[in-house]
Amino acid sequence: MNNTQPLLKPIQVGDLSLKNRVWMAPMTRSRAANPENKVFELHEEYYRQRASAGLIITEGSQVSPMAVGYINTPGIYSQAQTEAWKGVTNAVHEEGGHIFIQLWHVGRMSHPDFHGGELPLSASATNPNSKSYTPQGFKDTVTAKEMTLEEIKQTIADFKNGAKNAMEAGFDGVEIHSSNGYLFHQFFNGTSNHRTDQYGGSIENRARILFEVIDAIKEVMPENRIGVRLNPSLHGVFGMTLDEQTIPTFDYIIDKLNEYNLAYLHLSEPFTDVSEIPFAEPNIAKRYRPIYKGVLVINNGFDQEKGNQVIKEGLADAVAFGKPFISNPDLPERFAHHAPLTEWDSTTFYTPGEKGFTDYPSLEEAKVG
Repeated sequence: MNNTQPLLKPIQVGDLSLKNRVWMAPMTRSRAANPENKVFELHEEYYRQRASAGLIITEGSQVSPMAVGYINTPGIYSQAQTEAWKGVTNAVHEEGGHIFIQLWHVGRMSHPDFHGGELPLSASATNPNSKSYTPQGFKDTVTAKEMTLEEIKQTIADFKNGAKNAMEAGFDGVEIHSSNGYLFHQFFNGTSNHRTDQYGGSIENRARILFEVIDAIKEVMPENRIGVRLNPSLHGVFGMTLDEQTIPTFDYIIDKLNEYNLAYLHLSEPFTDVSEIPFAEPNIAKRYRPIYKGVLVINNGFDQEKGNQVIKEGLADAVAFGKPFISNPDLPERFAHHAPLTEWDSTTFYTPGEKGFTDYPSLEEAKVG
């Protein structure tokens, strides 16, 4: 179908030729309700249905047992998990799609219930004063344990192992989740990082762990199959607070990412209104498009019109859609036909089973139905 919408034009990402710029954003769905925290046939169907996305980025998948912070989220650290993901990658590839896995460590956004009573790990002994979704329901977070250098080293190795497993499972690439108040973000921000060693203090030190992880991962997979996700103006959510060094830190990180031949940089516009917040940057794509030279993907609150506009203006190369992809498995098709979108049911975002997961109809099925 000949379509002139910017969102529906193909795009080259590293050595991958993607069919459109309507990407599926990573979204926790809490369906891996089994002792091994592995995906199964339900996930295969869910991702297969959405294979018309230019690129699917999976839900965050923990790189170790210590990385867990929410119930029923899948992992990518064990052989059983790796084998299970093969069903998902095969399903997406059979439909002509592409899929990256998001590698995840929540850091202090966890709870001792996940760790046999042990404290979750973070850059420093801080409490995000948030909630963790545990097997017993939502519980208040606690003050985390400051990571030792050995634990940092182990975590870098865990991300490398997760990437190695991802390649074995048939993924087209990985996205490093260094966003949304999780572990790496906790290192970046001065409000959550009070360290005085080589991982704290200066901007370079606080950003160090991300670059050490990228350097480790590129030993086991092509550099141009690695994506990075950042959320520079996150404030008042997941325990994150902006300070005067926050945006300069992200300026440094994003500029330094130009030294790598990454697949893409995935940025989020602010999750909350930060127009009145000191030190915030309310326009993320506008600020970072001139700085970052590679493929730039933007996310958060975009619809079809805004998505086409941001690409047309040259502020982003692709748009990652979240909730619209939950309830519209064939979102690019809907955009192509300017068809109405199905509303999502937020009560089933994190509940086990197929309801609200694989039972949303495609445009074709909706017509027949």
